[in-house]
Amino acid sequence: MSLPTTHVSFPAGEVTGESPVLAVRALPDGRTAVVTAATPFHPVDHTWPDQPADHGTLTVDGTAHPVVDCLTGAAGPAGEFAVGADVPVRRGDEDWSWLVLHVLPADALGPEAVGRTAHLAVDAGRRAALSAAHTGCHLLALALNAALAPRWRKDPGRTDALGHPDFDSLAMDSSVMDTTASTDTYRIGKSLKKKGFTVDATDALPALADALPALTADVNARLAAWVAADAPVGIDTPGPELTARRRWHAELPEGPAGIACGGTHLHRLGQLTGLRTALTLTADGTELVAVTTPVRA
Repeated sequence: MSLPTTHVSFPAGEVTGESPVLAVRALPDGRTAVVTAATPFHPVDHTWPDQPADHGTLTVDGTAHPVVDCLTGAAGPAGEFAVGADVPVRRGDEDWSWLVLHVLPADALGPEAVGRTAHLAVDAGRRAALSAAHTGCHLLALALNAALAPRWRKDPGRTDALGHPDFDSLAMDSSVMDTTASTDTYRIGKSLKKKGFTVDATDALPALADALPALTADVNARLAAWVAADAPVGIDTPGPELTARRRWHAELPEGPAGIACGGTHLHRLGQLTGLRTALTLTADGTELVAVTTPVRA
């Protein structure tokens, strides 16, 4: 199956587009996957599925078909075709084509659609909600790193864009967002403590569990200040390919910040009227959970 890697416009915030249909395939679950040369749809990333897929419509010859899911696929040099977790090679392998699969109900389109023009329209309301949650997730990471900086007794060897020890990346276990919030779960285990993170009480610090209310207040104060500053945010991308290495950036009052990211985002923090997180620690102290909720303007 010889197909070019899909070009995507979602990093720029696009929600509509037109493109020729390149392939129509039946998926193992019976639904139909449609590949176009280019698309504004954001597919769920099979390697780090933090942001859910865009939904919307794909219209061919005047008939609108619901896009009920959007997946990452890959086509190999020997005709292989794989979807999601079944892709057998590392993301970006240059011998494979990397595809956005627009998932339609079973038998929605047949191979006769190949070569025809598809009109692609993303559910803009859903996209905006997911973008707000994803932007909030990155801001939470930076604010949490800053609030937890005094708890490192030594340099862990990794800092974030604002110069703080990068607790977010060092402790991250999972990150999931939906249309209302992002939920980030951090593992506080032996390896993190060996890197220098302090959990127990010291002469200078209360135990992490006891410090949680103050930490939450610190993080929320930082988030509120950044939203009030109406900082511009966006995605830097070296090219239009699905596999291009994109990076989220924000011009925060403390300075420019960036995080590697393949999702979608707001354009300015003024698109929010609020952003707050709730921090909880499991009873055994091994997991810190942050649920960050944006309020859109």
